[in-house]
Amino acid sequence: MEQSFSAGRRGPELRPFCESAAVACRECSQPLQRASIDFAADVPFARATAKLKEHYGIEVGPSVIRALTEKHGAAILVSQESQKPASELPERPGVPELIGELDGSMVPIVETAAPGTLDSAGEAVDRRKTRVLFWKESRLSLVRKPGDVEPILDATMGSVEQAGKQLLGAALRAGAGSKTKFHCLGDGAPWINEQVELQFGAQANYLIDFYHLCEYLAAAGQKIAGTDKAAWLEEKKSWLKENRWPEVLDSLRPFLENEAVPDPDAPVRACYRYIKNRPKFLDYKSALEAGLPIGSGEVESAHRYLIQERLKVSGGWWKLDNAEKMLALRALRANGDWERYWSGRGLKAA
Repeated sequence: MEQSFSAGRRGPELRPFCESAAVACRECSQPLQRASIDFAADVPFARATAKLKEHYGIEVGPSVIRALTEKHGAAILVSQESQKPASELPERPGVPELIGELDGSMVPIVETAAPGTLDSAGEAVDRRKTRVLFWKESRLSLVRKPGDVEPILDATMGSVEQAGKQLLGAALRAGAGSKTKFHCLGDGAPWINEQVELQFGAQANYLIDFYHLCEYLAAAGQKIAGTDKAAWLEEKKSWLKENRWPEVLDSLRPFLENEAVPDPDAPVRACYRYIKNRPKFLDYKSALEAGLPIGSGEVESAHRYLIQERLKVSGGWWKLDNAEKMLALRALRANGDWERYWSGRGLKAA
């Protein structure tokens, strides 16, 4: 179907986008596609339509912008697939050290029956009645050199193995090699440490996010110290930073709840188990002495600006493959590769 683009009062400025100030065309030009997707990558498609008209005087329907965005998101995914990183670190020495973080965040997903699905009577199924809404974890990887401000990011709706491969790919892009040391952080989710070990082996040191651990301590302190919780918590935090975690366990042990107490009502036991089961991931002293982070707040912040700002809008639900495309597109832009992507399609900066 033809789409009409009305240039309004800004006609002369829009000639890079359309052949004339007001045209009817069957396909959006490359500059118009870029302008549309620039908005759609950050705001819902209906708002992208309004912004395109406000800034450029061009009217493009939300469905067209959606289709363009999905098209280029798919192209980015294909490009990523064709440039898979090596399955292991190269023989080059590489940069001395890299910081790596992994984390998960939930995204709203919708599934419906496939087009053309028939019921038991051979009648076409009303797909609206087959809608299933659920939340699925997206996984974000972040890598940067110590001292750098801008990290390299990647995200996926796929498996933990896919997230691990993305972490390796980001590390290779940051200059990793056979001599690179990796300082990695994450919460207590087992898949994060497993992927760090799988991708980097003995070259990596992994730390449990200090502030995530302190949430367990705070809950335990509320029960143990009551109104003196703040002082109790500060003392135990200082012990952890000095690698005195066995002393923290000793201080918790007398207050352990009976095993008959349900886990949600046993904060001291939960904290005790959390620390006891992760002793090799608690070397905060070495990290602090080396000037390295002990918290994974950077990747948690990246979740907000890369994933949640666009994929967790109020009332919005995503098909799984479209969520994957949007993540690829937003990661590309966050990594500063947007200009190169369009240049590869023959579109130069104005």
